[in-house]
Amino acid sequence: MPRSGGWNRLLEMIRTGLLTVYGYLVIYSGLLVFGLMCLIWSAVAVPLSRLLSVKRGKVLGRWVTSYGFRCYLWLLAATGAFRFDLCALDALREAGPLIIAPNHPSLLDAVMVLSRLSDGACVMKADLIDNPIYGASARLADYIRNDDFIGAATQAVQTLKTGSQLLLFPEGTRTTRAPINRLRGGAALVSKRSGVPIQTVLIETTSPFLSKGWPLHRVPPLPVCYRVRLGRRFMPADNLRESIAELEAYLASELGSRNDIDAAGNILPEPQNAGLIER
Repeated sequence: MPRSGGWNRLLEMIRTGLLTVYGYLVIYSGLLVFGLMCLIWSAVAVPLSRLLSVKRGKVLGRWVTSYGFRCYLWLLAATGAFRFDLCALDALREAGPLIIAPNHPSLLDAVMVLSRLSDGACVMKADLIDNPIYGASARLADYIRNDDFIGAATQAVQTLKTGSQLLLFPEGTRTTRAPINRLRGGAALVSKRSGVPIQTVLIETTSPFLSKGWPLHRVPPLPVCYRVRLGRRFMPADNLRESIAELEAYLASELGSRNDIDAAGNILPEPQNAGLIER
């Protein structure tokens, strides 16, 4: 008869196997649900873009996208495989025009930020706007293509002048060099030309899930936890090189020195005196 140690190892193997199966189920069903949600909304967005004015289509498109993303994250959290703390973003809803500049550890980053902002525009890769699954809804929401740097910056400035907020990842792509990639000049240029501040947003996670190069067949340790907190707000500056360097140094310092998610995957409370600091 096996000793208790053998039984414990067997039970641990069974537990690990069941968790892996559950992880596959959650991840692949989650991706399927997300794809179907985007596809259905894009199919509806095609006739709406012809029936509604550009202004009304933009308002409806952004609201539905935000609400749909929020429902999707709720579904992920309901499985117990994901935990999200995004409450800090609620303070931005009534803050007026801002360039919202997060770090970019995973594919879920835009989903998390836009889920809390009902009038948030987004600078997107051109191939996503041309994609049949996402494209029509992105065009209805008047999201901005990034294939033409000057054209994208001009459209971003115009978007901010209408009172909307702009989601722009200053790294330009997902992070590949911890704690942050070298920043591109888009956020600083748009801030200078529009006179609108850059609000940094710090996304922290316990897992590299859906990071650059993450294989979809790989199941991460569960639960995967995400926390978003507001960082410093940078006022527009004339010197773009100095502005980019200061922004990069700040993000690298904050992301490299703090960890508000402990080793067990528990999201720690925000410090009581944390707030926005303008420079």
